[in-house]
Amino acid sequence: MTAVVVPVFNAPEQARRCLAALDSTVEANRPVIVIDDASDDPAIEGVFDDLPRRWTTVRNRSNLGFVASANLGMTLAGGEDVILLNADTCVSEGWLDAIERCRDSDASVASITPLTNNGEIASIPDFCRANPWPDDVETWARACRSAGPPMYPDVPTAVGFCMFLRRACLDEIGLFDEAAFGRGYGEENDWCMRATHAGWRHVLCDDAFVAHEGGASFGPLGIEPGGEAMATLLARYPDYMDRVRAFIDADPMAERRRRIVARYRAVGGAGSEGAEASGR
Repeated sequence: MTAVVVPVFNAPEQARRCLAALDSTVEANRPVIVIDDASDDPAIEGVFDDLPRRWTTVRNRSNLGFVASANLGMTLAGGEDVILLNADTCVSEGWLDAIERCRDSDASVASITPLTNNGEIASIPDFCRANPWPDDVETWARACRSAGPPMYPDVPTAVGFCMFLRRACLDEIGLFDEAAFGRGYGEENDWCMRATHAGWRHVLCDDAFVAHEGGASFGPLGIEPGGEAMATLLARYPDYMDRVRAFIDADPMAERRRRIVARYRAVGGAGSEGAEASGR
């Protein structure tokens, strides 16, 4: 059974929203691991006090950083597949079932990313843009589910806001590279490229929707263009940018996005008059 790992650092209101939505959408026996990375906001105590007792909680004594906390969670999940879920997200009805159906569609799928409002190459309605936080998360989720059979298109990399990782691939290529990507940008891209070179695939789960608040966007690559993480990634994988650009240029989700927006409008989603699917 897929385990869900949620690293938390401060931002108690975001974390509470995320964890409440998670609690309402997963089964009682679903493994959930919530890791507090030594938050210094005292309100985090109340968030952890209110968590279901059946969940596993970890309180780091010192701040390890996102990548190390994610690796800790994946290790604690034992032999299970893992979904890494950012604490500034909000899951929706059916999200996990959809991701597991996608997983079961092909044993060579290493990573899965659902659709979102703010997730670079996984963004809807506007592709590769930080769309605003949706007031009607469930309406977007229903639109994704009802827009026809999913495509599960191949992507060059997962997007880290909500990322499924298959245990068989983790066992083969290892966890995130803490030494090179400890700041928390680029670790999923590096992992995905390692998996790609080992013969694995990465796909979008285009019938699942997870809202993502996010911070400053670094665009479709998810990494600061001139930053250290990008330099490290390109030194290891000189073809990374070409792979991402080829996906953006091909835009295999263009028609699917239009269908999703049409379904969203049909059910009267908030702001549906202004919702338009767009490409680059």
